[in-house]
Amino acid sequence: MELKKLKNILEAILLSADKPMDVRHLENLFELDEDRPSRDEIRQALKELEGDYDDRGMQLKQVSSGYRMQIPEDYATWVARLWEEKPPRYSRALLETLVLIAYRQPITRGEIEEIRGVSVSSNIIKTLSEREWIRVLGHKDVPGKPAMYGSTREFLDYFNLKSLDELPALSEIKDLDKIHPELGLEEGMDAEDEKTPELATEAVDESATENTEAEAQDEITESPSNEVLEASDESEAEAQVS
Repeated sequence: MELKKLKNILEAILLSADKPMDVRHLENLFELDEDRPSRDEIRQALKELEGDYDDRGMQLKQVSSGYRMQIPEDYATWVARLWEEKPPRYSRALLETLVLIAYRQPITRGEIEEIRGVSVSSNIIKTLSEREWIRVLGHKDVPGKPAMYGSTREFLDYFNLKSLDELPALSEIKDLDKIHPELGLEEGMDAEDEKTPELATEAVDESATENTEAEAQDEITESPSNEVLEASDESEAEAQVS
């Protein structure tokens, strides 16, 4: 298939899709009796499309689940004015919990509470689960069999990440409010957090801060339930633009 036509077809598909599309799904949209492009041709077309959208009001972005068309963050302020409904606002306690799950996964609710120094509201876990940002990876082999939580592909997609490797170093996080501005953190703290210090690097002891990333990667690699975060070799190959 002619490259220009293939680019136009992929552009139309991605503009119409309501979720990221990986190379395999894009390939399956072509019938076998058509001039069906190869996966390498699709990757080449996607790479050229990425370049075509440089310095424009839209971009082709590769995230964990595949490719999607989206508005660059630089223009989000104006685009957001199209909708009168304001985005949901989340408490600092929720974001602190999400940060710990993302960096220390797999992690239990009790371990989160131990680090934060306060109990974790059931509403926080419910909200994160309903947003599909976290999921239960398994249960820890200790009395009570507590659930171990980890992040999901939806979490990576929302934050424009292809993998956990793209998370900023925990030691670099100084201001939770700036991790992702559109989360709209509430000014006040939850009742459960009235005596809780802000979670910055000082909230995690120095040794834990230094080893967080290595621990998280080791735990993720060893966890048999972490397939939601790691694609198969084939899917990873499909998601990469050569």
